[in-house]
Amino acid sequence: MNEALTSHSVLSLVSQAGPVVKLVMLALLVASVVSWGIIIDKYRRFKRISRESVEFEERFWSGGNVAKLSQSAQEEWPDNPMVTVFLAGYKEWKRWEGTERQRDPSAQRDISEMTDLVTIVRRAMTVALNREVDRLENGLTFLATVGSTSPFIGLFGTVWGIMNSFMGLAGAKSATLTMVAPGIAEALIATAIGLVAAIPAVIAYNKYSTELRRLHQKMDDFGAEFLNILERRVAKIKGGA
Repeated sequence: MNEALTSHSVLSLVSQAGPVVKLVMLALLVASVVSWGIIIDKYRRFKRISRESVEFEERFWSGGNVAKLSQSAQEEWPDNPMVTVFLAGYKEWKRWEGTERQRDPSAQRDISEMTDLVTIVRRAMTVALNREVDRLENGLTFLATVGSTSPFIGLFGTVWGIMNSFMGLAGAKSATLTMVAPGIAEALIATAIGLVAAIPAVIAYNKYSTELRRLHQKMDDFGAEFLNILERRVAKIKGGA
């Protein structure tokens, strides 16, 4: 205890902490480092997705050829969720048209089959959208876990360290604040590290959860508009049948 009085720097207090408190600090530091890795990765990914989605929508609504757009989009934005949703619907559409041509190119399409086309495309786009949302959610659960549990883990280390400090005074004839203060300071560092790990994780989780909901809604809206275009084409074909 007297050695602890010679230095009150954070590093010295950490080095003098007990094994349990050190283990708690190490776990919190690892969690913080991993959290920051996820935070930086999500920041870059959402920023890129936002930029690419705007570029893709501008290209899509410019009125160009959809077939050419599907090829260029797959090459330019292969990892963009909105492009993935669009390609899922478009490929089902073209697959259906190819099947119809192979069956009988000169035969008229049945109205029920045309309705099935819209259902098939909607299902394919929904599956693709859910898959992309699940992929973007990777890491958010970890941030939520770190944000909710780190303060309690740090508090556990603090309680353990304070308990050991008071237990060390059991055989002393007299106890002073200077004898207890270093041990308490060592223990409180665990709580501080817990807060340092938790606060950025909570802020990032809230931010990226909001971004994900916004992106999900944007992809859902795009899918609905794409289906509207397809339904208008189906209605036109039905009218001419």
